[in-house]
Amino acid sequence: MMRHLRIFAALLSLSLISAGLTDDGRWYAGDYSFSDELGGFRILSVKGSGTRADPIEISEELDLATPVTLVIRAARPEQSQRFPGGAFHVRVIAVNKSGLAWIGFEFELQETRGKPSDFGDGLSFGQTNPNPDYISSDRFSRFESHFESFDRLAFESGHADPLDRTAFGFFVTDVTPVAEFYLVQDPLIPSS
Repeated sequence: MMRHLRIFAALLSLSLISAGLTDDGRWYAGDYSFSDELGGFRILSVKGSGTRADPIEISEELDLATPVTLVIRAARPEQSQRFPGGAFHVRVIAVNKSGLAWIGFEFELQETRGKPSDFGDGLSFGQTNPNPDYISSDRFSRFESHFESFDRLAFESGHADPLDRTAFGFFVTDVTPVAEFYLVQDPLIPSS
């Protein structure tokens, strides 16, 4: 009986660790970790394995209507001596805490922080096999995929009022995997 309790306690501990923020300030899901360390937004939760049926779901609050950057890392390449498979499905749930309506939203991949991803780095929103069925939003009815000279998804024809919760889905591939890359998120507001 005592052995079963120890096993249960160990399994419960593992499930709690993977379900929330860890001591290193990262959230783990699938083969990756996710961090809001660069500021401007706050991750609320991360879950999922990265498959189409179970995408990595990142719930977050954006406090400003300016670009913010999510840091994505291979979970533990130094321990496994390998990088992840280089492809995963993502679902971003963004809560608009900016106080301003969003009339569009853009995502941009960067292998080097501050430099848009290009064809040569292998990082993209599924450029090698673009499938519009992998791209979605519950508040924006149109999207445009830009693969050159940068990797960007632009969502439009909709809006998200303050405190609205908006969902976006897409597929990320990295045919030449690296230990760290970035996802810039840019809520667009009306100009006056």
